[in-house]
Amino acid sequence: MFNQDQEIFNILLEAVFEGVIILDNHQKIMEVNGSAENIFGYTKNELIDKKLSFLLPADYRKKHTTFFNIFLKRGSRRKMGETRDVYGMKKDGTVFPMDIELNLFSIYNKTYVMALIRDISERKKIEESLMLRTKALQSARNGIIITDALKPDNPVVYFNSAFQELTGYSDAEILNHNCRFLQGKDREQLPLKKLREAIKNGESCQATLRNYKKDGTMFWNDLYVFPITNTRGTVTNFIGIQNDVTQRKQVEEERHHLATIFHESLNEIYVFDVETLIFLNANYGAKKNIGYSLGELKEMTPLDITTISNQSNLKESIDILLKGNTDKIEFEIVHQRKNGSTYPVEVHLQISELGEKKVFVAIVLDITERKNYTTKLETEVELRTQQLENALSKEKELNELKSKFLSLVSHEFKTPLSGILTSTELLSKYQLTEHQEKRNKHIKTITDKVHFLNNILNDFLSVEKLESGKANYKFTNFKLSKVVNEVVYNYNMLLKEGQKINYPEDIDDISVYQDEKIIQLIFSNLLHNAIKYSPEESCIDLQIKQGDEFTTLIIKDKGIGIPKKDQERIFQRYFRADNVMNTQGTGIGLNIVKNHLENLGGTIKFQSKENMGSTFIITFPNNSEQNQHEI
Repeated sequence: MFNQDQEIFNILLEAVFEGVIILDNHQKIMEVNGSAENIFGYTKNELIDKKLSFLLPADYRKKHTTFFNIFLKRGSRRKMGETRDVYGMKKDGTVFPMDIELNLFSIYNKTYVMALIRDISERKKIEESLMLRTKALQSARNGIIITDALKPDNPVVYFNSAFQELTGYSDAEILNHNCRFLQGKDREQLPLKKLREAIKNGESCQATLRNYKKDGTMFWNDLYVFPITNTRGTVTNFIGIQNDVTQRKQVEEERHHLATIFHESLNEIYVFDVETLIFLNANYGAKKNIGYSLGELKEMTPLDITTISNQSNLKESIDILLKGNTDKIEFEIVHQRKNGSTYPVEVHLQISELGEKKVFVAIVLDITERKNYTTKLETEVELRTQQLENALSKEKELNELKSKFLSLVSHEFKTPLSGILTSTELLSKYQLTEHQEKRNKHIKTITDKVHFLNNILNDFLSVEKLESGKANYKFTNFKLSKVVNEVVYNYNMLLKEGQKINYPEDIDDISVYQDEKIIQLIFSNLLHNAIKYSPEESCIDLQIKQGDEFTTLIIKDKGIGIPKKDQERIFQRYFRADNVMNTQGTGIGLNIVKNHLENLGGTIKFQSKENMGSTFIITFPNNSEQNQHEI
């Protein structure tokens, strides 16, 4: 039937690239072309009159027959394998994927089917390869994007799930956009310039960038970009592989921070080998304080930077750590600098690891100031303790003086009061005229005792004013002879039998600007003591000298003197020497004199020898205009 126009038909069959098999409506093969022979490996004669199922794997033939019959009923062009893959079988038994398209046509009132067949083994391999690659890209833990370099602004045309999970952006926000959206507003990073230049030149590039997720979270992106070129050398795409290295960056920053602390710390930090003890590293503080360079230290051990007397202590501490009895140890030793100077240190030593190597790490604190402070504190404590002991001693002494003072005051008041009472009682008995002399005697006794008590009260008032800082001084110009005459006149009445006061008579020209009453008080106290502590038939000598600035008054007696052991305390309030305990007195007179003189800018000195007398020398300014009137 194909004899008519066979030549033209054969030409057409051979011109078709696909394999062509002509079937009748019973699937019998009527004609094949050369491409079909090549695809299946059979010759034309081997296929003529065979069923089409002859070219199909056995497990596919039944379903194929059903499909073919349906196709004949529908009568429309149909492609087999639209819903599933179709496989053929070669003469050698090889099963291969194929595309088969059935076309129904009629010739001379007979129906035929033209099957166009393509061996798609290579295409399937490519598809499977692409599928595997796609699956690999999708399953990759790194974020992957592919951009189209032939389109304006190099938009993203592919991304894997890891990229989306990493960044949090939606499909619409990623596809067809330049990946600069990952930088947000942070687009002035130095690595970006390098990346842009590489893309511009179609080159590979690696850069670590600050990128931002959709929620604004910053992460460090280690990005590797490389170009894809076609057969003509044109860059068609860029592939970007992203890796979130935020944690690594944080570790690096922490490591860098720790390294900075290590190197810049002013404390000394040493690293040395566990076995040889040779220094491996030392920070800035160590090199600065110890005086050796790192090169010099790398030929030394810790034993070389401590004093000989401390080496055994250091060895013992190292041995403790090596035995594993403890994780770390603290101890104090003395370091010796390169220049030979030494300083105390506190060492914190522990075993650590440097790679696979065990090392000692020593953090060393210079405790010079602490030691100095401790020493200073101990000295201060000792001083304060001594001061406290002295204060307690003085307090004890003062209490003793006060007790003695109360006893003395009691005696000093009791004796004159008893004398006044006795004289008063006797006066009542002497009523006759001839008793006048006896009355005068008792009246004088009463007067003397009242003056004595008045002087004691004045002394107490002076002490109170001096202690409270309320001593008022009234300065006037006066002749010193006036004060001397009044004091000598008053105390002539107290002279013992045969006592005499010698004083200069050429002092009328001596004038001073001072507090007259205080000068009189001072003079009176000293003259009264000279009379009281001198024996009968003795002389008391007064001398007065005046210079340009100061006036000097000297009172010399031949009395009982002051014992040498009591001389240091003679000006203490309430103190009385042992050799005057049976003589009336309060022990405050000399203290008052000394305080007044010091307030007026003067001084008091004395020379004394027991049983041979005393000489008191006082000086005071001639002019007290610059002194304060209230102390």
